[in-house]
Amino acid sequence: MSLRPTLESRKAVPTMEGAGVRLHRAFGFQDPSELDPFLLFDDFRNDNPQDYMAGFPWHPHRGIETITYVLSGSVEHSDSLGNSGTLGAGDVQWMTAGSGILHQEMPKGSTGGQMHGFQLWGNLPSGQKMSAPRYQDVQSADIPEVTDDDGTTVRVIVGTFWGRTGPVDGIAADPQYLDISIPAGVKKTFSIDTYRRAFAYIFAGEAAFADASRPIGVLLEKEVAGQEVNIRDMSGDRTLIRFGTGDEITVQAGPEGVRFLLISGAPIDEPVAWHGPIVMNTQAELQQAFRELRNGTFIRPAH
Repeated sequence: MSLRPTLESRKAVPTMEGAGVRLHRAFGFQDPSELDPFLLFDDFRNDNPQDYMAGFPWHPHRGIETITYVLSGSVEHSDSLGNSGTLGAGDVQWMTAGSGILHQEMPKGSTGGQMHGFQLWGNLPSGQKMSAPRYQDVQSADIPEVTDDDGTTVRVIVGTFWGRTGPVDGIAADPQYLDISIPAGVKKTFSIDTYRRAFAYIFAGEAAFADASRPIGVLLEKEVAGQEVNIRDMSGDRTLIRFGTGDEITVQAGPEGVRFLLISGAPIDEPVAWHGPIVMNTQAELQQAFRELRNGTFIRPAH
């Protein structure tokens, strides 16, 4: 087994999207090859309804998939195909925009006003960019959750992990999307197929991710539940960790434990022409999409 090196650790950056939703962006609108097949990742989390209630009014997508995972509050959605519904706490929506869709997403807070969720954009290969749009709405109760002997818990949203398979299927990038909670002081190793690009996103607690050149515990500064850990390597809330090539990662949870997403997928390795919510392979395809938006032919009739 080979340990994946930590290529980069960086904080998500505050930004504003939609009609005035304040959120934190871990990556997006930069080098699309960096985390291919993933293009963008947003953490929309706020206790103030004024910072999210305006939501994401009607807007187009083509050539990508959007993955929305709600932790608290809810998101009401509707689209140009006549679909509508509400995502509640723990629910997931995997939308394949394909040839094109217009939709809106309107966050609603919990009873106490809290709203928290994530949106990930996945690219589509050229052969599927003009496929028919598709939705997969998954309720929280249908997402398998498995707990190990040391208290580590994993929600398997997509892919197969520890013998359980997530409910979302038929995704181009063959992704794995895991929501992992590790108790305080526990050191844990997770396998990831070598061919996948992978990243972690911490959203509660803190942890250190081992690196082959700097294993956890080499520089002892503190003991956490009896485990050696270099606290200078600890990463906390809203931190993205981007991994290099290998087939496993090792995580040391901090003194309050850690919860993070571990996401990986097969790179597409194709040219990317990207403007706003539309991602194609060439500038000509991109220009065509915006022409169709202007002349009203963007939405293709169902076959």
